[in-house]
Amino acid sequence: MLVLMLSVVVLLVIGGCVCVFWAARGDAPRWAREVAKATLLVSELTRSANGRSGSRHSGGDD
Repeated sequence: MLVLMLSVVVLLVIGGCVCVFWAARGDAPRWAREVAKATLLVSELTRSANGRSGSRHSGGDD
């Protein structure tokens, strides 16, 4: 079941990347541009969330 869920997530990520590339070329239909916007938004939110959590755990305990 976990493999199936991860496979779906990977397929969604690949599909989002394809839509971003397609929209960047300029000849994408409206739905692909909307998917590209959503993909880029999720990417930015993930990046900012990782940046905030990384700054909290910046201790150097070795």
